Amino acid sequence: MKLKRALLLAIITIATVLTGCEPLAVLDPKGPQAEVQANDIVMSIWLMSGIVIVVFAMLAYMLIKYRASKQKKDYEPPHIEGNIWVEAICVGIPVLIVAFLSFVSVQSNYKVEATPPGYEDKEPLVVYASSSNWKWHFSYPEEDIETVNYLYIPTDRALEFKLYSFGPITSFWIPQLGGQKYAMADMVTTLHLAADHPGEFMGRNANFSGKGFAENTFDVTAMSPVEFDEWVEEVHKTADPITEDKFEELLEPGHLGKMTFTGTHLDFKPAPEGENSGHQHHHGSNDDEEENHDNHEENEDHEDHSDHSGH
Repeated sequence: MKLKRALLLAIITIATVLTGCEPLAVLDPKGPQAEVQANDIVMSIWLMSGIVIVVFAMLAYMLIKYRASKQKKDYEPPHIEGNIWVEAICVGIPVLIVAFLSFVSVQSNYKVEATPPGYEDKEPLVVYASSSNWKWHFSYPEEDIETVNYLYIPTDRALEFKLYSFGPITSFWIPQLGGQKYAMADMVTTLHLAADHPGEFMGRNANFSGKGFAENTFDVTAMSPVEFDEWVEEVHKTADPITEDKFEELLEPGHLGKMTFTGTHLDFKPAPEGENSGHQHHHGSNDDEEENHDNHEENEDHEDHSDHSGH
C-alpha cells in the first residue's frame, strides 16, 4: 500500500513539474527549415522509444520465462552452436534502422542546405552575421544598416546568412528557425533560413569560445515586410554611421548591449570572400608565388653550377 502511494505521488509530482515547462525551442519551429529538423527529431524519438520498449519487454519476458526457479535442479541447457535466424535478426534489424535514419538524415540535409521550399522565386534578404568576443554583428548590405546583438528579419522571405568570425570559431544558431552552422575566421559559410510567423526568438553562439560564451546571445524579431521597411527607414533617420574606429572598438573582447548604425563595416573591412578567403589568402598570394619562383630559379642555377664543376 505504501509503495502504491509513493508511486502515485511520484507520478503526480512529475506531471505537475512538466506542466510548468515551456516547449523546447527546437520542437517549436517557426520556419520551414526548423520544421524539417523538428519532424526528424520527433520521428527519431518515437523510433528509439519503440526500440527501447520492445527490447525491455523481451528482456522481462526472458527473465520470467527462463528463470532458474522454473527448471529442475539437474537441468542442463542444450549446447547450441548458433542460430542463423537469431543472428540474422540481431544484425539485420540494427542495419535496417541505421540505413533508414541515414536516408532520412541525408534527405533532410539537402532540404535545410537549400533555399526553403516556396521561397525559390523570391529575392532573399542577405545578412552578414559575424561574431567577435563576445558579441554578434549583423550587416545588411542592401539596406545599408548594421546592428549589434539583435536581428530584425521580415517574414515570408528567404534569409541568406553569410557567417564568419573575427575571433575563435563560433556557431550561429536560432533554434526556432533552423539548425546551427559554424562561423570561422578565414572563410564565409552560408545558412539558409526563413520565418513563417512573426515573433521574438532567441539566438546564440552554440560553440564554446571562451569565458564570455554563456552570454554570447542575440535577440531575433520577425515582423511583416511592411514593418521591416518602416524599421529600415527609422534607422536611417535616427542612427549614427559606423566608422572604422568605432568598429575596431566594438571588436574588443567584452559584452555589449544592442546597438544600431547606418552603413556597414563591409565597406572598410570586407568579409573574407574571394581572394581574401580560406588558405589562399595566406598561402596563395603573389608574394609567396614570386618567392617560390625565385627559390626555384636559385636551385636550378645551383644544379647547373654543380654539373659544370663535375665536368
